[in-house]
Amino acid sequence: MSHNIQTEQLTQAGQQIEHDSFAIVDHEVGSHGYSDGQWQVVRRMIHATADFEFNGLTEFSDDAVAAGIQAILGGAQIIADVEMICVGLSKPRLAHFGIETHQFIADEDVIAAAKQINSTRAVQAMRKAQRLGLLDGGIVAVGNAPTALLEVLRMIKEDGIKPALIVGMPVGFVSAAESKDLLAELHDVPWIITRGRKGGSTLVVAAIHALLSLAETRQKNG
Repeated sequence: MSHNIQTEQLTQAGQQIEHDSFAIVDHEVGSHGYSDGQWQVVRRMIHATADFEFNGLTEFSDDAVAAGIQAILGGAQIIADVEMICVGLSKPRLAHFGIETHQFIADEDVIAAAKQINSTRAVQAMRKAQRLGLLDGGIVAVGNAPTALLEVLRMIKEDGIKPALIVGMPVGFVSAAESKDLLAELHDVPWIITRGRKGGSTLVVAAIHALLSLAETRQKNG
């Protein structure tokens, strides 16, 4: 397997820049409280945003990284709250594991249902994902809509769904921090969050790319 499988960079120059960027992040952060696997995720999030606050704001359930790697190796579906996450993820890297991405935020039936009961499109999109059987065993990726995350948490509690991993990083001022605090109380579903208001699709994509890279390394090393 070629070296560039481990990175989004397809040229030697691009790989060198990424390598140097990671080295700068490591140097500036110095010591941290993350495990090796967790740091791979946090470092890539810092690399994607140049925001060193994610060293500390990013939190993991105990088994989150291992669960993410296992889900990817098993070809788990990714269910995102917004199209930006699906667009941002590397198609060749997803195809390597047979992973498909899904988002329903702009579907006509989702919009109609949201208007009919005065809900949000994000809530109805996650309900559609559940009707299609995508949430059980899937990787739920939320970077924009706190209501999507809150709805998934409701379905876990009331309907017994069990995603393989939730990457919960909605950004914003209304319910964003609160939704992540609630996610962090889960004990039976693995999760990765950013505390507080900061978040976004870019961070979710970075975190999943880090997990893809870890899964590729695991696969390569047998």
